[in-house]
Amino acid sequence: MMHDSLKQLRLVPLREQPALLETAVVWFSSKWGIPAAAYRESMTACLAGGVIPQWYMLLDEQDAIVGGAGVIENDFHDRPDLAPNLCAVFVEPAWRCRGCAGWLLNAIRADMASRGVHTLYLVTDHTAFYERYGWRFLTVVNGDDGSPTRLYTAYTP
Repeated sequence: MMHDSLKQLRLVPLREQPALLETAVVWFSSKWGIPAAAYRESMTACLAGGVIPQWYMLLDEQDAIVGGAGVIENDFHDRPDLAPNLCAVFVEPAWRCRGCAGWLLNAIRADMASRGVHTLYLVTDHTAFYERYGWRFLTVVNGDDGSPTRLYTAYTP
């Protein structure tokens, strides 16, 4: 059941609202500390068409981004065979514990399935969060910096 506060939010794929490009670039960069240029490059590729990459935002009634995530080929790990990767999942603290992350994760899986992608992967240090939403631990991978991190997988509906 959807939390009542979620009814005021909209899930928007960037490809459907390209005018959000710069707003999304700044928002994701501010949340993850990755240079805006890297997000701009990926999001511009999303807008050019194709299946991967994809970017998604949860917008409130004022069209402010309150959550988001992307799907990219590889999220900085040493297993390029485990692709594509869900990345940059973030929900603003004021919107946490209301079901936003679950809605975002499930909607992205459904959208990717409609685009012919039936398995997604993600890297995370979380040990119990993603399991709630149908993800399962698959293996440990090494990040670009050589540090081990957990890799999860989920099938799209």
